[in-house]
Amino acid sequence: MEQLKEECCPVFQPKKWEGKTFEWNRKKFIKESVPTFFHIPLPPMIGKRVTKMTKLAEDAKKLDVNKEDMLLLFMDPTAFRSEMYLSVTDVVPGATNATLTGTFVSKVFDGPYKAVPKFMKQMDAALEKQGKKTKNHYVHYAYCPKCAKEKGHNYMVLFAQID
Repeated sequence: MEQLKEECCPVFQPKKWEGKTFEWNRKKFIKESVPTFFHIPLPPMIGKRVTKMTKLAEDAKKLDVNKEDMLLLFMDPTAFRSEMYLSVTDVVPGATNATLTGTFVSKVFDGPYKAVPKFMKQMDAALEKQGKKTKNHYVHYAYCPKCAKEKGHNYMVLFAQID
């Protein structure tokens, strides 16, 4: 009998995120950070932090039931630290709770992790043509490295917080 393979990352639908504008008013997240070396995180540290965040949110029953709507955003305030924001439905006890407020424009890219700075420049240039300026960048990776390899795509959603 064939054993069903458990889905790791949900199937990503680029159309759902491409070119959208989101108005977030205190959108709830839990937050962790990992050290980086010139924006390159140590992969084992990411996995440990994500596992910790997910467990806290699951135990509190605060994860979005629709996995396709769940966001894990990465933002690098410095070259030596990356912040991770996991979307939740409400405050999670024992976690560092955070909120994001503002206007966020999203664009989907498909490429290697090292291309993120190039994608940010492309997005900023497109927004500038519309008279918009980026305050912060957040990146949601649709697939973990293993699933990206299996599916043949390394989709990422770039969220630009604009003025």
